[in-house]
Amino acid sequence: MAEKKIRFGVVGVGGMGSGHCSMIPKIPETELAAICDTEPSTLARMAEQTGVPAYHSHIELLESGLVDAVVIATPHYFHPVIAEDAFARKVHVLSEKPLAVTVSQADRMAAAAGKSGCAFGVMYQMRSEAQNQAARSIVESGVLGEIYRTSLVMGWYRSQAYYNSGGWRATWAGEGGGVLINQAPHYLDLFTWLGGLPASLTGETRTRLHDIEVEDEAFGLLEYKNGAHGYLYASTTEAPGYNRIDICGDKGKLTLQDGKLSLFRMDGSIREFTHNSTEMWASPNGEWLPVDLPAQGEIRGHSAITSNFARHILHGEPLIAPGTDGLPAVELINALILAGHTKKRVTLPVNRAEYDALIDELAASSKTKSMVVEQRVTDPNFAR
Repeated sequence: MAEKKIRFGVVGVGGMGSGHCSMIPKIPETELAAICDTEPSTLARMAEQTGVPAYHSHIELLESGLVDAVVIATPHYFHPVIAEDAFARKVHVLSEKPLAVTVSQADRMAAAAGKSGCAFGVMYQMRSEAQNQAARSIVESGVLGEIYRTSLVMGWYRSQAYYNSGGWRATWAGEGGGVLINQAPHYLDLFTWLGGLPASLTGETRTRLHDIEVEDEAFGLLEYKNGAHGYLYASTTEAPGYNRIDICGDKGKLTLQDGKLSLFRMDGSIREFTHNSTEMWASPNGEWLPVDLPAQGEIRGHSAITSNFARHILHGEPLIAPGTDGLPAVELINALILAGHTKKRVTLPVNRAEYDALIDELAASSKTKSMVVEQRVTDPNFAR
């Protein structure tokens, strides 16, 4: 007897959604059962390609009886509404990043998931990569000692044509932010997964290169509860691309740079050496150590998260990226945008009412884009 498969519906089948439609039938535990999109020509094209029932309304899809779970791949503002509607109908939810534009919306998604008893996941596929799982294990082991410094630098590039590809892109009303809410969430997730959320931050956001109304560059200074400090930078103005995370502790240092993990292990504690050494020019001893990476299966990236989500429903396998783990990145996004616009230090958790008021004000000021050359193309880096 064939193993039961989770029947997935994909809501939003333009860019990323079309990638999910191609990927889901290739995963042993999943099948594509239905699709949904509000744009008629896109829906018709994908219906012909996939051969599954197609719906203009996500409610119709959810009430069709054809799906056990949905992947939400719509513009960000629609994630919470679709998720809450799915949970109300006992349909499992796997949401593309970010969970929501505001952390108050993400809170409601998490609450709806908890009330429904359904599975809730977020598409943070970088968590499935061997070097990132090894980094998480190192931090959890305590081998670094007390953390005293963190750093994230994410320099990416996007063309003006990318921003012109949709009327919703790079607008406050359509997207709810720029680089922080669109490109940075994967690295913000890894950053907070490894280093935790800061207690407060100051920061700036600005539009340096592109003709858009949201930020294409953001940077912040972070302070943690234990007194540690951190730095965060994200942009879509830099080429070639650059990604680096540093987690520095009293007994060691972890570095993730462009997909490679490095670990420096002290012979002891920096604090103890500082106070106990009698030599004027001495420095603590230590060495860069090789890191054993967990075995990487054939299913990777988006496929790994989707397969794991299905196996969680079928067999209780622990989720790699639980939906509630999507909240810290949204918390950090909201805090940095709030700091950038108020020019004040922001404490975390973010004041939900204050941020909601800010995003409502920014959305109200949003203007219709005059230069739109519609393109709904899957990211070529989509890992299937």
